[in-house]
Amino acid sequence: MSSFAFHFMASTSVSSIGITLILIVKNCFKRHLSVRGQYNLGFLYFALLAIPLIPRGFFSLFNIGSWTNVIINNVNVATTSSPSSTDFAVAYNNGWIQDFALAVDRSTPGYIHLILGSLWILGIIVLAAIALLCNRKLRLINESVKPIKDGELLSLFYRCKAEIGIKRNIFIGTSIIVNTPMTMGFFKPMIILPAMKTKPSDARYAILHELAHCKKRDIQVNSIMCLFQILFWFNPLVHIAFKRMRLDRELACDAFVLEMLPKEHRTDYGRALLNFVSEFSHSPTLLFTTNMGGSKPQIVSRIKHIASYMKETSLLRAKSTCIFVLMGILVMCKIPIVSVFANAENDIFAFRTENVIYSDLSVFFDGFEGSFVLYDLNEGAYTIHNRDMSVTRVSPNSTYKIFSAIIALEMGILDSDNTWREWDGTLHLFESWNQNHNLASAMQSSVNWYFQDFDRQVGIEQLYAHLSRLSYGNQNLSGGVMDFWTESSLRISPVEQVKLLRDLHQGNTIFEARHIDTIKDAILLSERDGSVLSGKTGTGNINGALGMNGWFVGLVETNGNTFFFATYIQGGSNAGGSAASLVTLAILEYKGIF
Repeated sequence: MSSFAFHFMASTSVSSIGITLILIVKNCFKRHLSVRGQYNLGFLYFALLAIPLIPRGFFSLFNIGSWTNVIINNVNVATTSSPSSTDFAVAYNNGWIQDFALAVDRSTPGYIHLILGSLWILGIIVLAAIALLCNRKLRLINESVKPIKDGELLSLFYRCKAEIGIKRNIFIGTSIIVNTPMTMGFFKPMIILPAMKTKPSDARYAILHELAHCKKRDIQVNSIMCLFQILFWFNPLVHIAFKRMRLDRELACDAFVLEMLPKEHRTDYGRALLNFVSEFSHSPTLLFTTNMGGSKPQIVSRIKHIASYMKETSLLRAKSTCIFVLMGILVMCKIPIVSVFANAENDIFAFRTENVIYSDLSVFFDGFEGSFVLYDLNEGAYTIHNRDMSVTRVSPNSTYKIFSAIIALEMGILDSDNTWREWDGTLHLFESWNQNHNLASAMQSSVNWYFQDFDRQVGIEQLYAHLSRLSYGNQNLSGGVMDFWTESSLRISPVEQVKLLRDLHQGNTIFEARHIDTIKDAILLSERDGSVLSGKTGTGNINGALGMNGWFVGLVETNGNTFFFATYIQGGSNAGGSAASLVTLAILEYKGIF
């Protein structure tokens, strides 16, 4: 519910901006738009309002930019060798595979999303009930309709059909409960005239008007408008836009009929409209119909339009087409913006590089969903498992402690020659946290208080300044100085983790070389056969639920080359940093790296 709510509301917000722009264009360029052009612009509302209803991740299927300049290599791993049990035993004894994480309480947002979602559904139910009542009214009208037997009126109807260019069958009848001429029927349209006697000339204009609605399929369009109004009942812009679109529809229909009539008959058409309004009481608005009447403001606007009507020129139509095309392009350009906003909850990193191999390494993930990113420094090439997750930003959890420590070193809060900190006596859940620590032991046991004290002394402003210069993920510290990195506001993708570690190793960051060396010593985990493995795990646990997530990020220095890696997993109760490190070790050994 939380994920869908964020996606829906973020997409709706961007769509609302598009609707506002269309309304502004319709007002500002009114003289350069034909009445049909004004109405046609309303069809762009449908595209904008459809976007929030499209499932998350849909647009990533059409990410053409990332299709180019990429080597796709689906590795079929038939037989693989995993690190030996002895290696794992050594790793566990050394403590670096053991990771610790406190369950973080994040229950309130889900509760709010549940309430908002329930209100939205309740609103849909209420409006759907109104629509059903309207449909009941339509059934009553349908039952009251009687076929026209007047030969003169039927002959007039067939002449009007031929005049307007309609060949399909359309039923025409009369009803005693219809006050103004109307058209109904989604699949089989029928024109219904009031049962009381009307002038033949008025009947002709009414039939032409309703046939114009049939020709332009306005009943179907009106039904789509009603559906969107039900789904977006909470958005006043939707109701304003469609109210204007319905007026534009009637003006366009009037213009279609006026263009067919001789100039001297146009005034008669306007009088016929007034006759239907004045002689027959206005019927209640029916959602799935079109009728010749309307509200008083609509009638006034239509009479003014009829009185001042001039045949549209080719230039006006050309300008209308140009404006529609430009606005259509603008709407299409909003799709990637909506995609970004919709994924803001799990922000997407815009990763563009030519030297990438996408490999299927799912056999190593033991049922977890996750991503693995590897960068070969000598080759300058990436190997990536799970393309989408590799650029999806998630909480860094304890992997952030690498940068918490190096910022503290840079600010002079931590001394490279003496990294000991005394435990303040506060009891923590994990026994290894309840003692004094230096940088290496704090990294190994992932001691929260040790690094949180650094962040508190550095302060939010300086932390933001450093993370901004590093381009560390989304650089969002709104979660608070003590907690922003643990299942909170700060988010980073596996690709970004690798890029940061590579830049740190190469000295392409804002930090001094001696401070970088101090960090590398602190995260050193294992040496074997001339290869050195360094890294940091991270575990996320929200509300103590079964679903967890885990990180393992680091580097391997071997045989004159350096490999940087980041593994992220999520899923079951064991998807922590320990499991992520096991996945990483298996892949690194399979590739002959460590």
